[in-house]
Amino acid sequence: MKTIATCVQEILVARPFLEEALSREIINFSALAKDLNSNISEMLRKPVKDGAIMMALRRYTPPIGGKNRIQLNQVFKNMGDITVRSNLTDFTFQNSKTLIHNHSKILAEIDTDRQVFYAFTRGIFESNIIVSSSKKSAIQNIFKNEIQIAAQDHLSAISINLPKGNSKIVGLYYQIFKRLAWENVTLYEVVSTTNEFTILVEDHLVDKAFSVIKALKS
Repeated sequence: MKTIATCVQEILVARPFLEEALSREIINFSALAKDLNSNISEMLRKPVKDGAIMMALRRYTPPIGGKNRIQLNQVFKNMGDITVRSNLTDFTFQNSKTLIHNHSKILAEIDTDRQVFYAFTRGIFESNIIVSSSKKSAIQNIFKNEIQIAAQDHLSAISINLPKGNSKIVGLYYQIFKRLAWENVTLYEVVSTTNEFTILVEDHLVDKAFSVIKALKS
């Protein structure tokens, strides 16, 4: 059976910005209770008093428990180097029987150049290549017979070294994405390995994104 508390939890979980505002104590409980009244009354199919909703808001506890919150803070505190790479281009190609073969040609092309940034991700229907823009013409030449879905220049990558065991922490990536979204940073692409996490953003957003990531350590 639904209660006012469960309705409040359902709404806040579905609206992470609202939950973030509550956790930062930058939202008026009385005004929020009044705003949520019609939704909660509809969910419970009966009139609800603003005061009862306000009490539920004050008692609300985020789904991430205290122990996990401590682990999250520890991971962010122990984050390794944050590396920024600029002048990147992102390509998306439709998967084909020849795509992997062409991918091997690119690997041979960049094998001796350690300054080149390169990331390849293969999905079910399409594959993505992030590469230093200096290799843009090489990509276009080698993949000229492939179906190109998209291409974007003027991108930068921010790579973060995460401590071992980070994959066991609930909500780690969610916290990163939430902070970036809160600061209105749009992610163009995301690439991750076990202990490394990379976000791709447009050049004009890189300073803001870097500041957000750096602030996580504190």
